[in-house]
Amino acid sequence: MTQAHPPSTKQDILQMLLKQGEMSASDLAQQLQVSAQGIRRHLKDLEAEELIQHRVVHGGAGRPNYFYGLSRKGRSQLPDRSDEFAVSLLGSLSEQVGPEQMDSILRLQWERKAIEYRARIGQGPLKDRVQALVALRLEEGYMAECHESDLEKQYVLTEYNCAISHIAETFPNVCGHELEMFSIALSDCRVERTHWLVDGEHRCGYLIQGQG
Repeated sequence: MTQAHPPSTKQDILQMLLKQGEMSASDLAQQLQVSAQGIRRHLKDLEAEELIQHRVVHGGAGRPNYFYGLSRKGRSQLPDRSDEFAVSLLGSLSEQVGPEQMDSILRLQWERKAIEYRARIGQGPLKDRVQALVALRLEEGYMAECHESDLEKQYVLTEYNCAISHIAETFPNVCGHELEMFSIALSDCRVERTHWLVDGEHRCGYLIQGQG
């Protein structure tokens, strides 16, 4: 019989930071009953792996205090079974309604998301809005980036992962509406899909062309 491996101190640190938000090295050492030297060594490794980040708080004339918290990458390392619930919920819903109604429900969800995007990226220059859209997608767990095309007022938005991949595998229409979502968010632009993970490619790509 294979014995389960005990949780590592690094994993304990990540779990503790998830619960507390941020903590100092001394507080972590006390809570986890690990030496201050040992905690600092683990924190250094975790920061090198970009799983945590720190901020410096200056208090009076003494030495500054360092507070550590999870990075976005660090959060992604922790167990998250929310996708399983979402897939199960959508599966139950699809059993109760027909395919056309299910598609309408998914479309409504993306339309609401598109309107939220449009409000958050504002009405500034196209370059600023595309960069703001990329920032929003990064916040949601997508590895997104954009660059200017050789042509004027043309940008390429690329996403190298899908934050809802487990859902998309069962309900590909979830991703099918992504093009429409970007078109609504950038309503004064022409948006075309150039690459699609669902088709077996290694990225999703969109060509954004400003009008006028």
